[in-house]
Amino acid sequence: VQLQASGGGLVQAGGSLRLSCTASGRTDSTYPLAWFRQAPGKEREFVASISRSGSITNYADSVKGRFTISRDNAKNAVYLQMNSLKPEDTAVYYCAANRFGSYNLWGQGTLVTVSS
Repeated sequence: VQLQASGGGLVQAGGSLRLSCTASGRTDSTYPLAWFRQAPGKEREFVASISRSGSITNYADSVKGRFTISRDNAKNAVYLQMNSLKPEDTAVYYCAANRFGSYNLWGQGTLVTVSS
């Protein structure tokens, strides 16, 4: 299974972006999914996660109320709707799948740049 993230770009502060991540290859299993991000010079950090069915979501405090994670299992996809973006949201965003208790399957990342 491979994950492919897309949707990043340059946006002004206060704007919105929607990231997508699709799975290809052997997709007969449904995993909990998440978005992480890594800003320049910083460690990778958790952004949001979603359960297999999509009924349970979790968010980092820094994005609560602004970001929404969702998934479409029929399309093997997970999304991250990002609203009210701030310059501190600038980072490479990665999608990841939780297989067997840890996030050990990662997409290649998509760059989000928020200008002030």
